[in-house]
Amino acid sequence: MKILMLTWEYPPRIVGGIARVVHDLSKRLIKDGHDVTVVTYREGDTPYYENDKGVEVYRVDNDMIQPNNFIDWVMQLNFNMVAKASEIITKEGKFDVIHAHDWLVANSAKTLKHAYDIPLVSTIHATEAGRNSGIHDETQRYINDVEWLLTYESTEVIVNSNFMKGHIQGLFGLPFDKINVIPNGINLNNFSGIERDYDFRRQYATDNEKIILYMGRLVYEKGIQHLIAAMPKILENYHDSKLIIAGKGGMLEELKAQAESMGIGNKVYFTGYLDAKQVQKMYKCSDIAVFPSTYEPFGIVALEAMLAGVPTVVSDVGGLNEIVEHRVTGMKSYAGNANSIADSILSLLYDHQLAANVSKNAKAKVKELYNWNKIAQDTHFIYQKAICQTMAEKQAEQIAQEKAKKAKKADTEITNLLAFKKKHAYA
Repeated sequence: MKILMLTWEYPPRIVGGIARVVHDLSKRLIKDGHDVTVVTYREGDTPYYENDKGVEVYRVDNDMIQPNNFIDWVMQLNFNMVAKASEIITKEGKFDVIHAHDWLVANSAKTLKHAYDIPLVSTIHATEAGRNSGIHDETQRYINDVEWLLTYESTEVIVNSNFMKGHIQGLFGLPFDKINVIPNGINLNNFSGIERDYDFRRQYATDNEKIILYMGRLVYEKGIQHLIAAMPKILENYHDSKLIIAGKGGMLEELKAQAESMGIGNKVYFTGYLDAKQVQKMYKCSDIAVFPSTYEPFGIVALEAMLAGVPTVVSDVGGLNEIVEHRVTGMKSYAGNANSIADSILSLLYDHQLAANVSKNAKAKVKELYNWNKIAQDTHFIYQKAICQTMAEKQAEQIAQEKAKKAKKADTEITNLLAFKKKHAYA
């Protein structure tokens, strides 16, 4: 199969989770014998073209005109993506399927679908309504409408959890059987050969301190504010603990101010952005990983922690709620409830056997259910469904057109016959 991936982020540009999903899925599809071409945004001095171990990556600029706002920026990016994809199709022939990732590439996906008559599959990684607990302004409404447009134009839609299936079915009114649940995956070799690096660990905590780790973007829906609010209770019951918050985002200064105002600034450390190697080391140095999101379509960071062998605490929302079974593969807490978060963390800090058991079970579950080999095969099946559905629709349209022609011909013959009879009746 010749597959065209449209995405606004692809390594080394990583904004959220989409980049890793597209990267790992593409690599696996290549191993399965397919041809994968990625068209994405060029940031910094990354090359315009790159053969990424078999994946052909084309990057486009977006600085020809200074946009007025982010929406204009996205639209301009889509124009440039259409131009690049059209150039590739002209040189190398048509793709069998287009796979679009989120609303940011909706307009280019729709244009290419209709211009070249290519089946369209989309993955909805998250929604604007979910991120913001509803639609509150015109920008959010626009993004919500573009998300709907992408799902409407797609022959098949992929989501990463049962939660997301119900969410977008209700939000956009999609046919239930058009929505396919395929979880995100993780490279099972991510932590091969990575051991605890004590020199690295001592940059963030003393040897006697237990590291409680949050890894991810610093944005409201990730619930980091509730984790910081849980720290006084944790420290009261387990003084030798320290919260490490790894990542970057718009809430950084607000979260720092929160920790200082609560008098626990010395027990909360903000690392800023960590590269891939530092992320691996940080997981291995941690004693507990916590992901207290108030909205989370999937939660790939939880898989990373589980694969690394770190006892994991998640909130009971979205995909996280499906990944973790309480006290079996991790611990759950009530979303937005600092007291509940503290209780789950303290349970793991005090009960070493519980921590060991959930870590062992979690790693086994990740290896069984979230490997890219299975996920790529399931995705390929959706591509086949989309192609077959498109072919069936074309055949149905051709049959309808033939019937219409025959009906029109019959109508003409009847009209002529009636006219002939009328003429000769007067005669």
